[in-house]
Amino acid sequence: MRKNKFQEIYQELSSQITEGIIAANTQLPSEHELADRYETSRETVRKALNLLSQNGFIQKIRGKGSIVLETNKFSFPVSGLVSFQELSETMGKSSVTTVHEFGLIEPDSFLQQQLQADSNELVWKVIRSRQIDGETIILDKDFFLKKYIPKLSKEIGEKSIYAYLEKELGLTISFAKKEIVVVECTEEDKQLLDLDGFQHIVVVKNFVYLDDASLFQYTESRHRLDKFRFVDFARRGR
Repeated sequence: MRKNKFQEIYQELSSQITEGIIAANTQLPSEHELADRYETSRETVRKALNLLSQNGFIQKIRGKGSIVLETNKFSFPVSGLVSFQELSETMGKSSVTTVHEFGLIEPDSFLQQQLQADSNELVWKVIRSRQIDGETIILDKDFFLKKYIPKLSKEIGEKSIYAYLEKELGLTISFAKKEIVVVECTEEDKQLLDLDGFQHIVVVKNFVYLDDASLFQYTESRHRLDKFRFVDFARRGR
């Protein structure tokens, strides 16, 4: 079945944006110019632009027209439970993990609440930054209850903690509850990340459980705004 004209315009422009033919941060031609180019009405062009806006390709700004947005982002599945190492391999990107802090701590009141832990329970604290294609754009702050993970090391943190937990300790990581917020950057973010001028950061909070429903990990994964989109699959129930 033949596509509507506005869908054809959308497909062509979105492909050109994705392929870099139309560069990010540039302005698209006006509705009038696009209508002439595609030999159609401005209403048809407007439908195509609205679809581009809805799908994150452009931002329509009053008085300035349609500005092309950065689409070179890495997709992080919201519902999935994967390690950074697994994700970077899937993306085919070069990555480097740096461990900034590692050790056992006594949880403060905040961590006691997040991990449902007592004040006398020890917690592994692992602070790691993630560099992708030369830019440090993720800061992971991981906290694991020691009663489930008797031994851990900085060297393991530089590789994959999940691989160690599953293959060496035989733990079964089952599910996670997640919360996503946007907050102002902290001094720690500014110190450890290449923020490129951004003043806010996306924080994904993870509460991770074993197969017996034991909560064993709390994580804050802090992402630079312009480099990530979070994707999910949803099906409407009947």
